[in-house]
Amino acid sequence: MSKMNLNIPTITMGTAEKQQLMDSVAKFSGKKIMIIGDVGVDEYIMGEVRRISPEAPVPVVEVESEDSRLGLSANVAQNVKSLGGDPLLISVVGTDAGSEILQGLLKKSGVESQHLIADSTRPTTRKARVMAKHHHMLRVDYEVRSNLSAECEMKVLTKIKEQIPNVDAVILEDYAKGVFSKTVLSKIVDIAKSAGKKIFLDPHRSNTGDYYSGVDLIKPNLDEAIALAGMSDDQVRYDQDKIIEVGKALQKKTGAKQVVITRGKDGMIIFSYDQVVQVPTYARQVFDVTGAGDTVIATIALAQAAGLTLEQSCQLANFAAGVVVGQVGCVPCTVAELKSYITSAN
Repeated sequence: MSKMNLNIPTITMGTAEKQQLMDSVAKFSGKKIMIIGDVGVDEYIMGEVRRISPEAPVPVVEVESEDSRLGLSANVAQNVKSLGGDPLLISVVGTDAGSEILQGLLKKSGVESQHLIADSTRPTTRKARVMAKHHHMLRVDYEVRSNLSAECEMKVLTKIKEQIPNVDAVILEDYAKGVFSKTVLSKIVDIAKSAGKKIFLDPHRSNTGDYYSGVDLIKPNLDEAIALAGMSDDQVRYDQDKIIEVGKALQKKTGAKQVVITRGKDGMIIFSYDQVVQVPTYARQVFDVTGAGDTVIATIALAQAAGLTLEQSCQLANFAAGVVVGQVGCVPCTVAELKSYITSAN
């Protein structure tokens, strides 16, 4: 079935609008964003496949290089930093080698690790990817997916209460590794609301929309949006009215006035109060979409904290995503890369 062209107003951009967007990036400087959620390390084992193992019918990867990068909420934090903001990362890690690697990477990227809470009963999430050139051969995950202990939950909430007066906005990153039980999530929302801080949410598809009640903006991709709305893929993907219905259902279920549904190469759809518009994608070449959603939520939160409109925020986020999908793995978008990308856009 062919892709459907949505009959929704599209935000266009001329030379003056591009210049305005580039000038607005300077407003990100000094904006302090609290990022709460699961953190992890993305590990890459890269090499060539030239033969099949004599032990079993599997390819042998001859390792040429190894790399470790910040993943999950830590990648959101490093994107906030690289775009000129000031991230405050709150999460839970183990007391293991993975935690040491993670904290070393945070230090290298300029993100403080002082608000990470150590829990010896849980491993630090690591995802090891074995790759032959740009082809993923295998992924090995070190993680648990259970809720935090009551003691650990209390430590997280205490950290948030202590630091919430010092930030401009809050990002909640749910990767379903255990940081966000329904109770913890509700308490975080109450803390942020009481402090007058806007809450930006990147949800997980395993939950329902009402699980995230109280957030101000929710940013799912289309698959996540369909699942959160309780609808099926066949009902929605090629039916314009149903796609709009999904967005409005998320507004109702979460109470969020703003919903941004990302659609990969098809751009974004923005639901803001009673208005629905779409933003085209600006990606020229796609190597790897890993971490692109992290870049998008970081950019939107910074732009909103800096006083930009939601439409401008999403345009900048689309440009930033275009930068990172042209590279392999979780990488941050820098201010220089973002401005260069906007300049070169058709």
